[in-house]
Amino acid sequence: EYQWKGPFYFIQGADPQFGLMKAWTHGDTNNGDDEWGEEIKLAEQAVQAINKLNPKPKFFVLCGDLVHGMPGTRWKKNQEQDLKDVLKNTDQDIPLVFVSGNHDIGNTPTRETIDDYCKNWGDDYFSFWVGGVFFLVLNSQLYFDSSKCPELRQAQDAWLDEQLAAAANQKCKHIIVFQHIPLFLSKPDEDHDYFNLDKSVRREIMEKFHKAGIRAVFSGHYHRNAGGSYKGLEMVVSSAIGCQLGQDTHGLRVVVVTEEKVVHRYYSLTQLGSHGIEKELLDVLAKQ
Repeated sequence: EYQWKGPFYFIQGADPQFGLMKAWTHGDTNNGDDEWGEEIKLAEQAVQAINKLNPKPKFFVLCGDLVHGMPGTRWKKNQEQDLKDVLKNTDQDIPLVFVSGNHDIGNTPTRETIDDYCKNWGDDYFSFWVGGVFFLVLNSQLYFDSSKCPELRQAQDAWLDEQLAAAANQKCKHIIVFQHIPLFLSKPDEDHDYFNLDKSVRREIMEKFHKAGIRAVFSGHYHRNAGGSYKGLEMVVSSAIGCQLGQDTHGLRVVVVTEEKVVHRYYSLTQLGSHGIEKELLDVLAKQ
C-alpha cells in the first residue's frame, strides 16, 4: 500500500513477557518464571479488547519481550507456546507484527539466538507499507550489544540505509519505527542505563532518523509509559501488557495516523475492552 488512502490506526502493545510477574514478585528474575497464568489472562484480555474494536485496526504490533525466559532457559518454549495459543485468537483480519526484545534473543544476542527467534516469530528486522506510510521494525539488541555478532549489526545498518533511501524516493506520508529498547526515556541527552541506548549509538541513530524525516519511534522495555522528542522525532515508550514496574496500568496504545500527524493514546486493557476508542480519536479517523 504505497498510496495514501486516508487516516487509519494501529494498536501497539509491548512486553506481554510471560513469567515476569511471578519472577518479579519473588525477587528471582533469573529462574522465578515458572508460572505465567496472570500474563495469559492479560494477553487474552488484550486480544479480546482489540477484536471488539470498530473500525478494525490495520495491525497489532508487539514491541518485544514476548516472554520472560531468556534463550536456552527452562520455561521459554512453554511460555512461547502459550503466548501463540492466545494470539491465535486475534481477529484474522488484523495482522500481527512482532519486534524482538532482549528476552527474546538475549541481552547479548548471537547468530543462533536470532535464528531461533526468526524461526519462531519472523524476521528480526523488516519493513512494510500501510496506506502510504512506511514502517520499519528494527532489532534494537544489535544497537545495545552486538559484540557476539558484529556482522549482523553491520547488515542491519546497511539494510536500514537502503530502506531510508528507498523511502525518500517513494514520497511516503510518514516513516514510523518500531523497536524494543527506547532511544531515550525522556531526554535525548539523558545518561545511559539498562532502559535506553548508549549515548554515542543513540546520537548517531537519532540524527539518522531526523535526517530521514522519521516521525516517531515506538518502543517498550521500560514497563512504564514515557517519552520525549528530538528535533521533531517523537520517542514513544509504552508500558507493558504484562508486569508493571511503575504506576501505569496493563494496557495498549492506540495510534492514529493522519496526513499531517501521528496521534496516540495509552488505554488500560479494561478501558479499551469496555469503552473502545474515545470519540475524539474516532473523529480524527473519520476526517477524510
